[in-house]
Amino acid sequence: MSTTTAPPPLGTPIVQPIHHSAAYAFETLADARAVFAQRAGGFTYARTGNPNVAALEAEIARRERGVGAVAASSGQAAVALALLTLTGPARDAHAVVSSRIYGGTVDLLTDSLADTGLEVTFADPRVPQQWEDAVRDGTRVFFLETIANPLTELPELEAIARIAHRHGAVVLVDNTVATPQLCTPGEHGADFVVHSATKYLAGHGGPLGGLLVATGRFDPADDAARWPWLTEAHHRWGGRSPVEVFGAQKAVLGVARCKYLNDLGPCLGATAAHEILQGTATLDVRVLRQSATAAALAAVLVDHPAVERVHHPSLAEGRQHELYAEGGYRGGGGLLSFEVRGTAADAETVVNGLQLIRLAANIGDVRTLVAHPAGMTHCRLTPEQFRASGITERTLRLSVGLEDPAELTADLLRALARLAPAAAVPSAEAPATQAPARPREPVTAAAG
Repeated sequence: MSTTTAPPPLGTPIVQPIHHSAAYAFETLADARAVFAQRAGGFTYARTGNPNVAALEAEIARRERGVGAVAASSGQAAVALALLTLTGPARDAHAVVSSRIYGGTVDLLTDSLADTGLEVTFADPRVPQQWEDAVRDGTRVFFLETIANPLTELPELEAIARIAHRHGAVVLVDNTVATPQLCTPGEHGADFVVHSATKYLAGHGGPLGGLLVATGRFDPADDAARWPWLTEAHHRWGGRSPVEVFGAQKAVLGVARCKYLNDLGPCLGATAAHEILQGTATLDVRVLRQSATAAALAAVLVDHPAVERVHHPSLAEGRQHELYAEGGYRGGGGLLSFEVRGTAADAETVVNGLQLIRLAANIGDVRTLVAHPAGMTHCRLTPEQFRASGITERTLRLSVGLEDPAELTADLLRALARLAPAAAVPSAEAPATQAPARPREPVTAAAG
């Protein structure tokens, strides 16, 4: 937890109050005109910001070592704001995107944003040459994750960033799984960072939220002809350009907030912002504990006869191990995945045999959760996208929480024993007999 902020004066709240107000008053009409015209700072209407949201934005920008941030109602909304702003009205807009990215992001890119004319080419984040080969004249964005969800692979971020910048594209990185506690992608070439704040930042499975952070590396004026919607005057900005109104480093944030957030309305509420900000106070402690427990569980699973393969950065070998060191990762994260040996039905047997670990489409919670990506978060992928994702019908994803590692180990071994009872060796805490599986609720939508 950071101690860089000065303590509040005596007699004032140590926790920021929640500001429930849709609108904000002005002393004079001249004051109102100045703020509405972006000639002065201030709040106008809660759709584009309020004190709680501003405090959260400042905190995440600080943690990511960025120059500013814009909050949205969810991680998906933050990604949409980023891509709408970075591709703008360009008729030839094209993005190169990691083939191992979260399934909900694939839906957004290939369905909803495809309706705007955005074209996408997927590339393996471990193979920079694929990104080079995918570039075309209209390529504006490279988009990837610091730790892939769900297979936890690490990208060739610095090499990919160099390719992007050489071709005049910006690098957008989803840092949800790693969090700024484990990795700050701006130090490795990222121009912008997005978060699903619902996950580790909030940390307790409650509020939804998302953030877009500018690292300060991108200046659209360096190639003004490529970014006319950011560099040319427009009546929306009072006859000025976004670069003139917001500054070069914050032009993208300004357009994301004052155009797309304002017009489309995916705003973050004051209460959600307050809860997420409170969650960040324990981010460091939670993520380090979850990362350590995930590594311990991975070490158990990797030798289990009912498990074919385990995915976690702590087990990385070869180039992945080098990337773990080169990327400055301060831990492997609380996410891990594994392939159950056998069939899809065997994977379902394991899921249904878990007692402590709950089946739910979320990550970053203090409670350990299991998901079946093929049937849940990645269920709408095309066959080609599914093959490129690296997951199978036997892949299970664990989001590790804060429970006792011994209890989690016992739960996993008990569930795996339904496939190989003789091979599963329960810990001292695990009961000798198999407990009945609890009823499962049907999963009807992809999330998390």
